[in-house]
Amino acid sequence: MLTVFPIPAFKDNYIWALHNDRYALLVDPGDPAPCIEFLRQRNLRLAAILNTHHHGDHTGGNNLLAQMFAPRIVGPADEDIPSRTEIATDNSIIGIPELDLQFQVIATPGHTLGHVSYYGANRLFCGDTLFGCGCGRLFEGTPGVMFDSLARLAQLPADTAIHCAHEYTLDNIRFALAVDPANPSLLTRQADDKRKRAEGRPTLPSELALEKATNPFLRCTEPALWQAAKRHLQRPPASAVEVFAALRGMKDHFQ
Repeated sequence: MLTVFPIPAFKDNYIWALHNDRYALLVDPGDPAPCIEFLRQRNLRLAAILNTHHHGDHTGGNNLLAQMFAPRIVGPADEDIPSRTEIATDNSIIGIPELDLQFQVIATPGHTLGHVSYYGANRLFCGDTLFGCGCGRLFEGTPGVMFDSLARLAQLPADTAIHCAHEYTLDNIRFALAVDPANPSLLTRQADDKRKRAEGRPTLPSELALEKATNPFLRCTEPALWQAAKRHLQRPPASAVEVFAALRGMKDHFQ
């Protein structure tokens, strides 16, 4: 039986561990210490690592984990991934036979230019592209590039579980309510996720259907978001991409 577990790391990262009773897969192990403890407590062998992008809080554990466990390490072809043994290219299939899993690689540039996401077993591991009620900052890509990446992820099945890499959901909901205040699904989500955090539980994974109902960055054609962009730009936006760009700029300075 497959178990999926978020290993907390740093201030707000999650390293996703997928395992059966013998083998484990880690997604974006930025900190090796909690990973090693997790594996040893459960007497698991590390079969593979999937990296979504090159940032250190996602790849910082690669070298030590490679030395200790010699796993396959898969990462985007166009980025510098420590100890990488295999490249991930758009639409390629990554098989993990130890866990009887296959993942489709989806190119999702925007946060970084080579960022990829992994989709398999009705789960999406999307790093810093799509967050709970938000999206990643544009460190390397343009608004149009990120908009296209999110639009591609939005085409996945509605019940896809969204496994992103940071616990940002409540802060993201605060922003979403500022630009989409009449959305009843947001208020329900805020109450649900506040309860989870109060109980010490993660807000993740979420579900794609919930993201499409609440996440402003997936709702750039909705009238409320167009109006928010219009107020910010002091003119009507020219396109959904411009709505997205306005929202992302607003979020970057939201407190």
